[in-house]
Amino acid sequence: MSKAENLKKRHQAAITKGVGTRGIYAARAENAELWDVDGRRSSDFAAGIAVNNTGHRHPKVMAAVAEQAEAFTHTCFHVAPYEGYIRLAERLNEVAPINGPAKTMLVTTGAEAVENAIKVARCHTGRSAVIAFSGAFHGRTLMGMALTGKVTPYKKGFGPFPGDVFHAPFPNDFRGISVDAAISGLESLLATDVDPERVAAFIIEPVQGEGGFVPAPSEFLVRLREIADQYGILLIVDEIQSGMARTGRMFALEHAGVKADLVTMAKGLAGGFPLSAVVGRADVMDSANPGGLGGTYAGNPLAIAAANAVFDVIEEERLCDRARVIGETITARLNDLANRQGMDVIGQVRGPGAMVAFELVTDAENRTPNPALASAVVAEAEERGLIALVCGTGFNVVRLLPPLTISDEVLNEGLAILEAAIEAAVSKQIAA
Repeated sequence: MSKAENLKKRHQAAITKGVGTRGIYAARAENAELWDVDGRRSSDFAAGIAVNNTGHRHPKVMAAVAEQAEAFTHTCFHVAPYEGYIRLAERLNEVAPINGPAKTMLVTTGAEAVENAIKVARCHTGRSAVIAFSGAFHGRTLMGMALTGKVTPYKKGFGPFPGDVFHAPFPNDFRGISVDAAISGLESLLATDVDPERVAAFIIEPVQGEGGFVPAPSEFLVRLREIADQYGILLIVDEIQSGMARTGRMFALEHAGVKADLVTMAKGLAGGFPLSAVVGRADVMDSANPGGLGGTYAGNPLAIAAANAVFDVIEEERLCDRARVIGETITARLNDLANRQGMDVIGQVRGPGAMVAFELVTDAENRTPNPALASAVVAEAEERGLIALVCGTGFNVVRLLPPLTISDEVLNEGLAILEAAIEAAVSKQIAA
């Protein structure tokens, strides 16, 4: 029995099946490569779900964490605050796409950031309702699930959820939902289901993650901002997966030239360490009473040291530029494959920067989702030594999130594996 097989047996006996996993048991990782317990090497095009934008164990990040560990690992910021937290907040306030002076709070997970953004929005406006969008993902807490626009597996069996949460259509041209149609749906919601003067906030991902890497068109974000301003509604932008240079800008919202009132971030913020943030307009953030925000582990010193190092790496290694190059390389390779005979199952290749996905369909004309093929592609890739992930409300989208520090050699190797995996999966589906 291999080490992986032994771990799988122990895993199944000890861990609830509700914690979904893959079959790769990690032993070590470096930059964009991962080795399992049996020594099998894989190119990592998942990066811990967009967490390791600066790669596994970036030397600068590891050095910063080691230095902080020599000083202290925890005091609780509420008890004995520290300079690292303040410095990171200053840096986030400077770069976040917020209109006017900004302030920050740090927590631990993306779901916590979302929860606190909703708390702040309700406190500032004195309103209770929140509007999210179809296909959204905002976390696995009860409020996070209420905001999420994807039932399986995130909401199934876990209700009831907090009230006063509504969903509007998210624009998706590939699925026939234009910007005008999405805006019309939102306006209809405000006319028939919830008084806009009772809405505290809109919350939106500028590029949907679990929803299938669907970018919100700039026109839609501009018009959403206008509607928010018209009714005094705050705009919360969830940059948890799309932030920290992933899309070729520090934040995906910057592509649209729109400013938010509140921004949530996590994942790539701290290079593999658990840290999240809410950055918002200073007047909005200061609405909460002292002690109303935070938590025992909120703003852990080790994670903050890592995040400050991540900021340095993004700047020094020009990772926004690198994300654009990586994205262009992946997109060109996938579009070339999609244009080959028999590959019309690749319905669309999309995503800004190095946040790229391709949607798989059973036929090009009807664009029927093909989840079986997406799962087969990911399985074939894993067998050949490439880690990739499925997403999308129809589970038919394969997403690619290589570290922004990936070498050209490993990137091209991974793309060659991906191409072979797609061809093999398509051939097997046809034969079946």
